[in-house]
Amino acid sequence: MRAVVQRVSRGVVTVGEETVGEIGHGFVVLLGVGREDTPDDAAYLAEKIANLRVFADENGKLNRSVLENGGSVLVVSQFTLFGDCRKGRRPGFSAAAPPERAVELYAEFVRRLAALGVPTAQGRFQEHMEVLIVNDGPVTLILDSRKLF
Repeated sequence: MRAVVQRVSRGVVTVGEETVGEIGHGFVVLLGVGREDTPDDAAYLAEKIANLRVFADENGKLNRSVLENGGSVLVVSQFTLFGDCRKGRRPGFSAAAPPERAVELYAEFVRRLAALGVPTAQGRFQEHMEVLIVNDGPVTLILDSRKLF
């Protein structure tokens, strides 16, 4: 499972004219589910993201988590995080989980975040979405549950 985690002052997801997810300060997480992922991968990333210390404390040091900072997380599915661009000009997506499996693990990740006490909002799985990300910092991190990078 892969995640691009962006610290934001605001995040909004729309499908057509409908706003389906919106947060103030916190994280927008673009989440990709891999073919080999399990619920353990969802649990690992949820715990890691909930406790990442990338928010400023009273001394201006990046020492507080989204939980400690009272933020929220907007989760957006993004299978293209498993795109393989090493060969040719068109990415291959064979490492991405099939949609029926990916939706289960995406939901598991959101459930795990919520169980840790993180307020969550979501995009809409397998829909064309417009994602507004107001990056704060900017702070952007790339995580992989298999610790490949």
